[in-house]
Amino acid sequence: MIKSMTGFGKAVTGTPQKKITFEIKSLNSKQLDLNIKLPWLYKDKESEIRNLIGKRLGRGKIDAAIFVDTINDETVPIINKAAVKNYYDQLCDIAWELDLQLDNAVLDTIMRLPDVLKTDRQELDEEEWKLVMEIIEEALEQVEKYRIEEGAAIEADFRRAILAIWNLLGEVAALDGAKIERIRIRMENSLSEFFANNTIDKNRFEQELIYYIEKLDINEEKVRLGKHLDYFLEKLEEPSPNGKILNFISQEMGREINTIGSKANDADIQKLVVMMKDELEKIKEQTLNVL
Repeated sequence: MIKSMTGFGKAVTGTPQKKITFEIKSLNSKQLDLNIKLPWLYKDKESEIRNLIGKRLGRGKIDAAIFVDTINDETVPIINKAAVKNYYDQLCDIAWELDLQLDNAVLDTIMRLPDVLKTDRQELDEEEWKLVMEIIEEALEQVEKYRIEEGAAIEADFRRAILAIWNLLGEVAALDGAKIERIRIRMENSLSEFFANNTIDKNRFEQELIYYIEKLDINEEKVRLGKHLDYFLEKLEEPSPNGKILNFISQEMGREINTIGSKANDADIQKLVVMMKDELEKIKEQTLNVL
């Protein structure tokens, strides 16, 4: 069974004061590329979140974020009464010295001065953190389910493409068997025309023919390609992660197909090789998205 690296998950929870949302999306990547956005209240938990996501999802380009919407504002600034009184007393002293009158607008001035308003730093409540961990787990389960469903679709495409290459390889094998006889006849006809008045040395002709045919022989490539196709199907059955090995096998398949195309020296076989390459490119593209 294979898994895609593409996935999305979202889960929501809340407290009487907050609505907390966790979102995560995953795309294909050669390694784990994890980006997390957290409110400052959860910054101390970033390492724990990273370890959990990395363990569950393995690899991929992953973006995750926690959003907090405050329902009842717990962060309303508190007026520092001592600071206000101190500022007022100092302003009164200055006004008396300068023979000035203070009016009610002085309070507006004082409220803009440093340290008049203060916000108490919140501490993360353990019960709230348990709720956050629950929605992270829930969202990760959604990503896993998405990856499995996407992986099933990719596996179906793999099997269709592999079967297509198998069928094309069968056609190549059929044409390759007839190719040798065609080469023999073509060479005999050419030599007969060239040496119309001379006798051809049959033994020498057979030796040259064997040498020529060996240069064009693609039996080894056909056998190796068949083994690679079987190996690819075998690896599809193994538990994830298996994307990297599938990609490696597809590259080996490509080498054999290319060699068949370069050695075959036959127009009909070349057409089949082009069709095999087309199917193989689809496989290679999909392997990049397999976990």
